[in-house]
Parts: sequence; C-alpha cells; structure tokens
Amino acid sequence: MAKCFSFTATQDSCYRYSFTRAGLKSSTTDLGDGTIMHCWIPKKHNPSKRTLLLIHGFGANAMWQFNGIIPQFMPKFNVYVPDLLFFGESYTTRAERSESFQAQCVMSLMEAQNVTKMDVFGLSYGGFVAYSMAAQFRERVGRVVLGCAGVCFEEKDIDEGGVFKVVTSIEEAAEVLIPQTPEKVRKLVKLSFHKPPPSMPSCFLQDFIEVSFKLPRFKFASFSTRYYPPPPPFILFPEISCVLQPVFSS
Repeated sequence: MAKCFSFTATQDSCYRYSFTRAGLKSSTTDLGDGTIMHCWIPKKHNPSKRTLLLIHGFGANAMWQFNGIIPQFMPKFNVYVPDLLFFGESYTTRAERSESFQAQCVMSLMEAQNVTKMDVFGLSYGGFVAYSMAAQFRERVGRVVLGCAGVCFEEKDIDEGGVFKVVTSIEEAAEVLIPQTPEKVRKLVKLSFHKPPPSMPSCFLQDFIEVSFKLPRFKFASFSTRYYPPPPPFILFPEISCVLQPVFSS
C-alpha cells in the first residue's frame, strides 16, 4: 500500500510557508546548457539594503539549514538562498562537479536576478563554494563568512578526528555524506554534531532519505569524489587562491 503521509514532505511544506511568510519567494532560473538553479529571493529587492547570499551544505535543500535564521536577516538584508546543484530543485546535465563550477552557477543565478554585489555566508560544503566565489569574483563579493568549512584543511587536522578517521575510501565517504539507510544517517549525525540530538525512529529517517535523496546516486558520484579527497597523503584543494575580502570562519 502506498504511503499516505510523509513527515519529511510535511516539514518541507512548513519550511516553504515559513520562507514565504518571511518575505521570500521561490524562483527557478534556466542558465542554459542544461543547468537549472532554484533560489529563494526577496519578494521585493530593496536597493538601500546590502545583499546577503546564504549557501547551504550537504542536506535535503537550503530551507532545512537556514529556516531558523531567515527572520533575523530579512529586516537588514536582501536575502538570497539558492539550492546548490543536485540539492533541492537545482540540477545540471553537464559533467562538471567542482566547487568552482557550483560557484560559477550561483553567480550566474545572481546575475540573472540583477544582483552585482553581495556578502556571502557558506555553511559546510557551502563554505567551499562561498570561498570559490570570493576567489573568482573579487569585485562582486564583499564580506565572506564560512561556517564549519575546512577550506584550509591540513593533514594534522585529520589526526585530530572527524569523518576522515572512520572511512577508508571515497565510496565509503559518499555513503556517509549521502546516506541511504537509517544507520548511515545516524552515523552522519554523530560525526556532524558535537552534541548529537536524540536518535529518531528508523521510519522517520527512512522517510527523510526517500524524500531528500531521491536523485540517482550516480549523479553524486564524481561530485562527492571532488569534495571528499582520497586518504592521506593528499592536499585538499591545492589550487585554492587567496582572497582579498574580509573572511570570517568558525
């Protein structure tokens, strides 16, 4: 019998209502070459306010990570919240999977919205994308804030713990970052939180997987490989450039 209720889909609808009530609207932009970007944009852009771009990390979509802070930012900023490629409603048929390509697509999206100058906050994987935006588009990106993003990761950091100590291959890392079973979700939560929240029943976690990670996993394969390096010795993002903007990291 088909499932008649989804906790995750219901929560997703609540987030949509919350974003809309806060003053944002859903927008989809065709960038061409098979690339579609979804973004929450202001219902009315106020030229007197600074523009704040919020870039999410791994997860279902941007709403799940930023719902709690949107109301605090709306009075002072024009807030833009995109879904990165292969998350939410954004996707591409192109082969590129790097954080550099993600950054270019986000900037193209902002250009389509006639936004030329912005401050950027990137969370986790979104921090890599935010940093890449700052490096590539120095005249357009002002202040940069990175949260939980190991942009300058070094080998000594690996020895101190984290996900690198519990996986032995790129494939295993992808299974953790893109969980397909309740057990893998619990493992990801345990690795991601200093104080993990109480474990949820498997039925809720399975529902979250089916709704949030419904794209075929092969679409993530090279994407995850680019984000997650092979076991040491390695250099994470050896081509990373220095940026001139003020950068804050936590």
